[in-house]
Amino acid sequence: YGTRYGASLRKIVKKYEIQQRARYHCSFCGKDTVERQAGGIWKCVAKTCNRTMAGGCWTISTGAAATAKATINRLKKAATT
Repeated sequence: YGTRYGASLRKIVKKYEIQQRARYHCSFCGKDTVERQAGGIWKCVAKTCNRTMAGGCWTISTGAAATAKATINRLKKAATT
């Protein structure tokens, strides 16, 4: 980028680029092999798993998704008791 765009914006872009290039934990096979394929498309690259998942654009799980998952689990637990 050089001196363009400002330091604050470059820091924000760097944070997102690190998040999208990181490897994440696969909930199916248990390995840290999930990579970003495209915006919101995540794929486990383990030879035994090879599953494709939907997630957030920059990270595999978003805050809203975590909240929804917790709410669903709480309601399921309340329905069984």
